[in-house]
Parts: sequence; structure tokens; C-alpha cells
Amino acid sequence: MTIKRRDFLKTGAGALAGAASAPMIASAADKKTFHWRMTSAYSPGAPFYTTGPGSATDFCKRVEAASNGRLKIDFYAAKSLVPAFGGFDAVRSGTVQMNWGNSYFWSGKVFAAQYFAAVPFGMGALGVNAWLYNGGGIQLWDEIYSDFGLKALPCGNTGMQMTGWFKKPIENVGSFKGLRMRIPGLAAKVYEQLGVSVKLLPGSSIFPALNRGVIDAAEFVGPYLDRQLGLQNAAQYYYTPGWHEPGTVSELLIGKKAWESLPPDLQAIVENCAAACNEISFAWCNANNPDALRDLVDKQGVKVKQLPDGVLEQLRTASNDILSDYVKKDPQVAKVNKSYFDFKKKADAWFDISEKMVLDKNL
Repeated sequence: MTIKRRDFLKTGAGALAGAASAPMIASAADKKTFHWRMTSAYSPGAPFYTTGPGSATDFCKRVEAASNGRLKIDFYAAKSLVPAFGGFDAVRSGTVQMNWGNSYFWSGKVFAAQYFAAVPFGMGALGVNAWLYNGGGIQLWDEIYSDFGLKALPCGNTGMQMTGWFKKPIENVGSFKGLRMRIPGLAAKVYEQLGVSVKLLPGSSIFPALNRGVIDAAEFVGPYLDRQLGLQNAAQYYYTPGWHEPGTVSELLIGKKAWESLPPDLQAIVENCAAACNEISFAWCNANNPDALRDLVDKQGVKVKQLPDGVLEQLRTASNDILSDYVKKDPQVAKVNKSYFDFKKKADAWFDISEKMVLDKNL
């Protein structure tokens, strides 16, 4: 009996020691810390993009707080570490782990990236978020970027933007001929077909160029952010609708190797913080644009106008022609285009009997 009792105590103590060591090992792994760097396409102090609710700096703070300091991200605004549009290459090369911007800035490298920012005459914020999160959009995004060693997450949305600022009225499609305009993405190719000389400029360069007459027209986002740049002091005519960007997605670009180095819980924190910023930034735009637009019209003499129907139809035709050409020659574009517009068709059918009823004031 004495021997058996001693054996039991000996083996029992060993078992308890083993059980105690397992949580300690897991705990040590859980406490591994990561210190990353994030660049941006946008300048220091830019609301929505760089500062404020749902911005890049807000995202960094949320990740650090949610991870209890295990993932710290240092943020670098445009030009402080790399050029404004240098984020894609910086993340791809491993110089930084993240970039905050818009995927249409990289459409020259991979045209299909356009669909994950904004598509002319495409879906608004509600539709594009439904596609990204529940229609396979994010999976396609990662597939398109896989050859570059990158992954992406939506992290913001401006909602419907404005056509932009013009020094002279747009009477017909002939008004575009010879115009010099700041415009990114697929819309730039559409305007080029109508005789516009397009320029891709970072946000901080738009006002100086428009004010000095280097360009004749420009688009940025919407009333609040456009007023922040002072564009109302360089052009008088403010056109709607944002046919070119009906619901523009902000992109959190991540190096794939860096992403795979994170444990699952930190990956989940990044995903959830990005999703939070996506929704919060959209709400921020909708909360601030109404007062900003009223100020522009009532106190700063801005003339808000709608593009003539004939102009919109020619813009639509040019956009469809360009997309059709890319679909025919690029299998990647064809795959994403089909997914996007098949989903849009379903979403539009629902919105026609739901959201549209509210917007048309039938309820």
C-alpha cells in the first residue's frame, strides 16, 4: 500500500506539472509582439483618411488597444516615408507592412484592382460592402493580389462622391474637349475618350494646381473634404452626381508574408478594426457632408449643378466600352467584372423596393 501510494503521488505530480506547463507555453506565444509600419496615399491631417473617426490613425489606435499592445502600427502620411502613390511597391517589397489608400491607384499595375475601389455607374456603399463581405469580393481581391504577395481589406467608404469642380459650366459633352482635369481610376480613361487631358495628383496638390490654372477642373471626394482643401476658392461650379465613384472603398493593403506571421487572434483584430473603420468612416461622411454643402452654397457662393442627362449617357457609354474591351483581353478582369455586375443586378432589384422607396420619399 505504501509503495502504491508513493507511485501515485509521483506520477500525479508529474501529470500536474505537465498540465501546468502547457498554458505557460501558450501564454508565452500569445504575448509575442509585432511592430509594423503603415504608409498612406493621403497627407497629414486629412480628415476621413488620416485623422478622425474611421481614419488610418484611428485604425492604428484601435488595433493597439484591442491587441493590448501586441500589435503596434506606426503611421506615415503621404511623402513622410514614401511618395503618395508609392504604397503598393513599399508593401510589396516589404519596406512596410501596410498601406492605407485606394486600389484604383494601382490599376496601372493590375487593372482589376479598379473594381475594389469604385466602378463608374457601379454600386454604392451598401451594395459594394454586401459584395465584398458576402458576395466573394474580398476573396477575389486577394486572388487578384496574390501574384504580388499582397492581401487587402476594405477599411473605409466615402459613399457617393461629387462629379467635381469646374471653372466653367458643363453644357454638353463638347465642354470636356481640351479640359485639363485631376481624376483617378477608370474615370480618367472615360474622360480621355471625351477629349479631357487627365492628371493624377495627390490630394494636397489639387488646390494649388487648380488655383494656378495648371488644371481646369478637379474631383476629390465630397463637400466636407473638398471644402477642407479649399477647392471652392479655385472653382465656382460644383457638379453632381458622382457617376465615377458611387461608393468609393478605402483599401488596407497588407503584405502577405507579414499577414501570415500574425497569430489568428491578431488577424481577427485587424479584420474587425478594419471593418469598424469601414462603417464608421461612411457614417462620418454622411454626418458631415450636409452642413458642409449648405455652407458652400449659402456662404461661399458655390453653384451646385447636375450634369445634363445627355452628358451622363455619353459617359456611361464610354465607361461600358472601356470595361468591355478589358473584359475581352484580360481573364482576371472578366472574372471580377462578372462577379461585380452579377451581384449588382441582384442588389439593385432589392434596393429598388427598399432603399429607393425611402430616398424617393414614398414612405
